[in-house]
Amino acid sequence: MDRILVWDIFAVVLAMAVVLLLIGMVEAPPNAAGVAHETVSAMQAGGDGASRLESIGGLAFAFQSLVLLFAILLCVLSVSPARRSPVFLGWMAVTYAVNILVWQQMYFGHQAFLETGETGWFLGFPAATAWQVYGVWFAGVVLIAVYSAGFRNYVLSEDDELRFEELLREFGDSRD
Repeated sequence: MDRILVWDIFAVVLAMAVVLLLIGMVEAPPNAAGVAHETVSAMQAGGDGASRLESIGGLAFAFQSLVLLFAILLCVLSVSPARRSPVFLGWMAVTYAVNILVWQQMYFGHQAFLETGETGWFLGFPAATAWQVYGVWFAGVVLIAVYSAGFRNYVLSEDDELRFEELLREFGDSRD
């Protein structure tokens, strides 16, 4: 399982590198760096966001999706192979799904606003921004909940803690 996980992580990193290379090879759209502001000479206005994202938007979405997967895979790697139960892996899949849902809502909500100029509002923010402000925190809480609730099962069992204390006593005595 460890070897497969390491190869999965490697594949995700390679995919991220490929996406970054593809983004780097895309020709910049007109006014990508902004345009002169109408009234403030030292400021650049953003210009047409939809045209700026037209050529790289899908790549940006793919890259962030891979980053989220990379983070989850590293969390799985941090757990001892003996403790990577199907339940644990299921919770990691749920965590990834929640993160992807939030990212998808942020991205496509922003895209919809760029196309229509209209947006819904939630607790004082435009919908896509609300997903970022509230959704990103919620998605992080899911991972924290898995870590907290499963700490003794996945991270540090009571047996491991006792063994660690034994090692401390053993090495603590030898330093005296």
